Amino acid sequence: MSRKESTLFQIARKTFKWGQNTVTLETGEIARQASGAVLVNMDDTVVLASVVGAKSAKPGQDFFPLTVDYVEKFYAAGRIPGGFFKREGRPTEREILICRLIDRPIRPLFPDGFYNEVQVIVQVVSSNPEVDSDIPAMIAASAALAVSGIPFSGPIGAARVGYIDAQYVLNPSASQMASSKLDLVVAGTDAAVLMVESEAHQLPEDVMLGAVVYGHEQMQTAIAAIDELVAEGGKPEWDWQPPARNEALIARINELAEADMRAAYAVRNKQERTTRVRNLENGVAAKVVEEAKAAGQPVPDSNEVGNILFEIQSRIVRGQILSGEPRIDGRDTRTVRPIAIRSSVLPRAHGSALFTRGETQALVAATLGTARDEQIIDAITGEYRDRFMFNYNMPPFATGETGRFGSPKRREVGHGNLAKRALRPLLPSAQEFAYSLRVVSEITESNGSSSMASVCGGCLALMDAGVPMKAHVAGVAMGLIKDGGRFAVLTDILGDEDHLGDMDFKVAGTEQGITALQMDIKIQGITKEIMQVALAQAREGRLHILGHMKSAVGGARQELSDFAPRMYTMKINPERIRDVIGKGGATIRQITEQTGTTIDIQDDGTITIAAVDSGAAKKAQGIIEGLTAEVEIGRIYEGTVLKILDFGAIVQVLPGRDGLLHVSQIANERVNQVSDYLKEGQQIRVKAIEADDKGRLRLSMKAAAADDAARSA
Repeated sequence: MSRKESTLFQIARKTFKWGQNTVTLETGEIARQASGAVLVNMDDTVVLASVVGAKSAKPGQDFFPLTVDYVEKFYAAGRIPGGFFKREGRPTEREILICRLIDRPIRPLFPDGFYNEVQVIVQVVSSNPEVDSDIPAMIAASAALAVSGIPFSGPIGAARVGYIDAQYVLNPSASQMASSKLDLVVAGTDAAVLMVESEAHQLPEDVMLGAVVYGHEQMQTAIAAIDELVAEGGKPEWDWQPPARNEALIARINELAEADMRAAYAVRNKQERTTRVRNLENGVAAKVVEEAKAAGQPVPDSNEVGNILFEIQSRIVRGQILSGEPRIDGRDTRTVRPIAIRSSVLPRAHGSALFTRGETQALVAATLGTARDEQIIDAITGEYRDRFMFNYNMPPFATGETGRFGSPKRREVGHGNLAKRALRPLLPSAQEFAYSLRVVSEITESNGSSSMASVCGGCLALMDAGVPMKAHVAGVAMGLIKDGGRFAVLTDILGDEDHLGDMDFKVAGTEQGITALQMDIKIQGITKEIMQVALAQAREGRLHILGHMKSAVGGARQELSDFAPRMYTMKINPERIRDVIGKGGATIRQITEQTGTTIDIQDDGTITIAAVDSGAAKKAQGIIEGLTAEVEIGRIYEGTVLKILDFGAIVQVLPGRDGLLHVSQIANERVNQVSDYLKEGQQIRVKAIEADDKGRLRLSMKAAAADDAARSA
C-alpha cells in the first residue's frame, strides 16, 4: 500500500528481491536522534535497528565497549506477554542467541584503538511466523552502523541456508525448515566470511562448505543494497584517527620483554605460564613508568603498554607456529591433547561422565524427566515446549581465577546452545524414548574448547543415562594462524591460541558427518582453501576423539539408573479423561499422592505414568483402569449401595459409574420396603442388564443371584 510521506523527513529507501523474499531497507523517518537507524521489512517481518556511538572514549578506557541488545516485542505478532506484569522482561535464551549472532560478525570490523562506546539495539516490531527475524536483524544492525558514520569496515550481509532434497535454499521459510537437513546462518563482508552458525543432520564436509560459499555469494545482494542506502541517506564518516604509535616506547618494551616472553611461552603448564607472563607484564610496566619519571617524561599509558606486550606475545606464538616449531604445549598442528574419560561418576545422577582433554575438563550430568519437565517457551510466535535442554556453566575457578558466580552469562548460553545443536540430531524421538532430557555441563577446568568438551561429555552422559543415541558425537575446536600467504590450521586449540589466533572454528559430529559448526573469524581473507583444510583436519581430530569415546562407552546403557523414573503408558477413552482428572484436578492429585508417581494425560487419551518404583506405577495404573473401565452388559459386579429410593436403589459398580437397581430386581419375592433389603454402603452383587441410549444403567440382584446359582449347580 502506498503512503504519503511528510516533508518533515528525508527518507532513503531500497527495495530488492532476495530469493523468495522481498526486502526493504529504510532510514530517515524513525529514530532520527540515534547515530544511525534502519527499518528492515522482509515480507512483513519488520525489524528496527538503532546505533548510538559516543563521540569520545572515556578516560582510561582500555577495551572497545560494544553492546548489542535484541528484543522481540509481543505486539509484533499480535500477542500480549504472559506473566504477572504483561510486558517484555529479561532477555529470553533466543534473544540472547540472536544478540550473539549480531555481535560476532560486526565486532571485528571496528578499528584497533577505537574505544568509544557503541550500543546497537535491535527490536522486532512486526513478525511473520514464516520469516525468522534473525537474518533481518543482522542486516538491520549492519545497515544502521553503515549509515551512522561510526568507524566501521562494513557493511556485512547475512543469509540462512537450508538443504532440502540435496539443494541449497536461500532463507527458507519456517515451513520449509521442517524438511531441511541443514540450518546454517552465515555472515560476512563483500570480500570474506566472518561468522558461521549451523546445525546439520550428519552432513559431509563438502556439503557444509558448499553451504557457506553459497550463503556468502547470496548475501552480496543485501550488501549492495546497504551500500546504495548509505550513498543516498548515510551520515558523514567520523573524523577519527587511531592514536599515534609511540615507536620509542615500543622499541624499549620489546627490548625489556621479548626474551623473557619467549621463555615464558616455552612453559607448557598453563598456570605456570600465565603466572610468568603476568609477572613479566607487571615488571615491564613498572620499569617503563620508573624510567619515564626518572627522565622527566610523561608516564606511559597503561593501555598502550598492555597493547604492546600483547603484540609481543602474538608475534612470538604466531611466528613459532608458522615457522614449523612446536605449539605452546609442544604439539604439532594436528595432534589432539591427551584424553581421559570416566562414566557414572555421580552415583545419584541418572547419567554422568567426566571428560578431560589436556587442561580442559567437563563434568557432565544427564537427567531424565517426564513431559511435565519439558521447558515451556513463551515466544512471540506462540507457546511451545522443548524436551531437550542443555545448560553450560563455567565458574571462575575453571581458569584459576576469582570472579562473578551465578546466573549464566551470554557466552555460557551460547556455548550451551552449540552443544545442544550438536547432540540434538542424534537423539531418539519422543515416540522412541518418551523422556524429557536435561544435560548440564560443569566446566571444572578450561584451557580452550570447553564447549566441544561439553559435546563429548554430554553424549557420554546421555548414553550413561540409557538414552539410545543414534551415534557417538564428538567436537573439536580448530584455530588459524595466517600471515600474508602463509597459514597454519591448528587442531584442538588452547585458550592462548584462540586469544592470539585468527579463527575459532568449532566442528561437532559423528563418523558419518557434521551436526554442528560454529566459526568466528577475526581477520578478512579466509579463503575457501583454508576452510577446506580446516574441515578436513577437524574430521581427522573428531574421528580420533570418537575412537577414545567408543573405547570408554560403547553405547547406551541397557538399564536405566535405579534413580531414574520408568515410563509406563496406557490408553483410555478420551471421554473418560475427566474421570481421571476429577473436579479441579482432585482425583489425579489423589492418585499421584497415594502412589508417588507422576501422571501426564494427552488429549487423545494416552496416559504416561512415571515412577522410580514399578509397583507404584502398577498401582496407579490399576486405579486409572478402575476409574475408566467401561461397564459390560451381562457382567456381574460387586457394587456399593449409594442411595435408597422408594422404587429401588442407586448402586455404584465402578468408580464414577452407577446405575439403578429397580425394586422389581432386588428379590424374587415382592419387595414392599427397599430398606428391608438394602442399606446405604452395603456391598451387593448386581448384574448389568441394560443401558439406555444416554448410557444410564439398569442393574439386577435377581439376575446376579440366578447366574451364581446356575454356576454352582
